[in-house]
Amino acid sequence: MSAHDALIAALVAEVGDRAVHRDEASLLEATHDVHVSGACPAVLMTPASAEQVAAIVKVAAAHDYALIPRGGGLSYTGGYAAPTTKSIALDMRQMSRILDIAPDDMTITVEAGVTWRQIDVALKPLGLRLPFIGTFSGAGATVGGGLSQGALFFGSARYGSAAEIVLGMDVVLADGSLLRTGQGALAVSSKPIMRNYGPDVTGLFTHDGGMFGIKTAASFRLIRRPSDYGYASFAFARIEEAADALSEIARADLAEEVYILDPSAVASVNADTKAKAKTAAAVARNAGGALKAVKALAGLAKGGTDFIPEGHFSLHLTAAGRSAAAVEADISEATRIALGAGGMLVSPTVPRVARAELFSNLNGVLGPGGGRWAALNAKVAHSEARRLLTAFNTMIAPYADAMAQHGVTYTRLVSALGNHSFSFEPVFHWSDSWHPLHKSAPDAGYLAKFAEPAPNPEGRALVNMLRSETCELFRALGAASNQIGRTYPFRAALSPAPDKLLASLKHLLDPAGRMNPGVLGYAPPLHEEPHA
Repeated sequence: MSAHDALIAALVAEVGDRAVHRDEASLLEATHDVHVSGACPAVLMTPASAEQVAAIVKVAAAHDYALIPRGGGLSYTGGYAAPTTKSIALDMRQMSRILDIAPDDMTITVEAGVTWRQIDVALKPLGLRLPFIGTFSGAGATVGGGLSQGALFFGSARYGSAAEIVLGMDVVLADGSLLRTGQGALAVSSKPIMRNYGPDVTGLFTHDGGMFGIKTAASFRLIRRPSDYGYASFAFARIEEAADALSEIARADLAEEVYILDPSAVASVNADTKAKAKTAAAVARNAGGALKAVKALAGLAKGGTDFIPEGHFSLHLTAAGRSAAAVEADISEATRIALGAGGMLVSPTVPRVARAELFSNLNGVLGPGGGRWAALNAKVAHSEARRLLTAFNTMIAPYADAMAQHGVTYTRLVSALGNHSFSFEPVFHWSDSWHPLHKSAPDAGYLAKFAEPAPNPEGRALVNMLRSETCELFRALGAASNQIGRTYPFRAALSPAPDKLLASLKHLLDPAGRMNPGVLGYAPPLHEEPHA
């Protein structure tokens, strides 16, 4: 009996065969994220409870296998790209129960496989929501993956990321024990209303890529849903002026999200007639009353996206508040800032549609025309925004001919994370054969519009080189990033003291290095199973 066969037999004995998957399709999907490929794991597990996770962890320890946790699978930095075939992939999406909603306490507790869309749908009838609402991919992205990777976007300009709103977690450690953080750590049962009673243990398990343990549940704070929303969009001839406006709008706390799109990126908002009708219905549903719906639809019909002057960058924002007057005041001040920075007012189609169709699908895993994309991101202080933009332009300029030769382009997404952080995200685009997620995540009708492109190994290699160069640039500028995975040189970027602390904690919690080895640069992969 091979080591893999012995492992499978032990797993079936512990958790039953329904949670054990060795079919080619399951293993292939567990091998790739949206961009990065890893080693094919020995088995894919779909645990349905924390007890099953603990049992799997103990079997992995007994057989000396690595554990690779995975949420919705929609990342692009190799966070679950196994470094060894001697590994067990854990797909956490079966753990998808909302465990408790406490309106009186303004908290929600969910299992790690719950999606951001699932939470929003459950809270909407109660007039509640998360402060940070979810990611672009919130239809499939999970709470566990988001906390491990650093989920952010909708609501982030005001409320930050998922890490800022989490109150506590349940985590299965490498020895199979269950650790509770926040007030869940107390011997006497307590509601999850405080993140830290003493040192912030909860924070240790945010943005960790699963290197310290496997998240099985989390609690978050809630807010009441704003009663009024407003939207505004502006066009700028240069990204630098748009960035100046974004930073000042963020500092003034005028928006729940504020972001800048490249000239080519906004074109993807245009859609066919059927899609436009669906969009209009969504806008009307979310307008808040008949009169507001009429005004919203009139604005949508008038706007479209063709109004943005060719070659211009567009800045978009969503404001929210307890009254129409408060929202109007925020929009008015944001308009003053944007016009003062050199922008021109345009119809707010993009932010209105983005909010109306929140978490509608996962079609975005494919680029325009069915191509591929891979993103990176850097977080800097607002005062360093122009320096970052200039440095990236300088770095990328010498590769213009090579990019043109291999069909590689790039767009830039800029956004605010809280009132104190400027987020810059270059996204590389090219035509290439698809990974399994490109085929499984989009709606079937949308996927049918495209034929899978031919393999483009030269273009892919160029993208990987450009990503490496970009990561090194970010490190040289002292920038932070989220969704680190195995792409960013995180450990190499640390100074000695924090590196020593994290390495010591890794050794204490996971002395054999089984928990997602190699993620964030910690713990070498386990030895490969000898080939027969």
